[in-house]
Amino acid sequence: MWTYIARRLLMLIPVLFGMSLIVFSIIRAIPGDPARAILGEKASDEALAQLREELGLNEPWYIQYFHFLGDLMRGDLGVSIRTGAEIAEEIGPFLAATLELTFVAMLIAIFVGVNAGIIAAWKQATWFDYISMLIALIGVSMPVFWLGLMEQWVFAKELQLLPSTGRYNVREPIEVVTHFYVLDTIITGNWSGLWDVVKHLILPGIALGTIPMAIIARMTRSSMLEVMKQDYIRTARAKGLNEFWVNYKHALKNAFIPVLTVVGLQTGLLLGGAVLTETIFGWPGIGRYIYDAITYRDYPVIQSGILVVATIFVLINLIVDLLYAAVDPRINYK
Repeated sequence: MWTYIARRLLMLIPVLFGMSLIVFSIIRAIPGDPARAILGEKASDEALAQLREELGLNEPWYIQYFHFLGDLMRGDLGVSIRTGAEIAEEIGPFLAATLELTFVAMLIAIFVGVNAGIIAAWKQATWFDYISMLIALIGVSMPVFWLGLMEQWVFAKELQLLPSTGRYNVREPIEVVTHFYVLDTIITGNWSGLWDVVKHLILPGIALGTIPMAIIARMTRSSMLEVMKQDYIRTARAKGLNEFWVNYKHALKNAFIPVLTVVGLQTGLLLGGAVLTETIFGWPGIGRYIYDAITYRDYPVIQSGILVVATIFVLINLIVDLLYAAVDPRINYK
């Protein structure tokens, strides 16, 4: 297995190299001038020329790319054009916020989606099956921004049960240790802060997890229906095993590999596709960070942010591949 992991990690190098070249080329094709975005429309030509010279924007694009690639190989993500801060330090809190939100969203999606899919397959052609799959269809089709706004209106404005924006109550500061606020409040023993952070996670977590929840439910149902036709399931029932254990212990384990694939893909997609959710709920995540960088033509931030997300996406796929062997002992990586 270690040989397989090493081989996959080595394959990450050409993938990231190709990704960096594509991202670098596409970004340079975006209309607009970073110098003018920084200095404003009324800036003089002399000031614009001086800033372009300082930022290295006057050099040919391939020279700029080799400078970027050289810095990247040294672990230097560069400096933000807009803020002047080191990107490697600046991106950490934004990435932690998105990872925390993605984890909560996928936790909700997996728990609800897998159980709904199992019960729908177990109770095939019953009212629960029809209603759960209808809800799953609506969940896939529902725009995230609309769901987020409805959640804010119902639970924040009308019922006043949950906060509508932010990661925590700014009037009750949190001692930051890792930038994962749930973990930080546990480490520091701030239990009231933990409850506050959890409340801020609920609405955006549900909004972000709705689509993967629906996809996981439909995939689980389809995979379970296929497995439940197998002889060993009929044998387990003939032995008098409880139907709950037949479905959750025997059938689910063999039906889970396709579901695991969907979970991995959806987790990676949520990392880069949470811009709408983060914008609606005022969540300071990596999606909004990159979006703001695009607005200001902050090339280093855009390039580094996309590469960081791409790296995490590839690592998630590697973890999913390794989990296949844990779920199915017949799979052996050499």
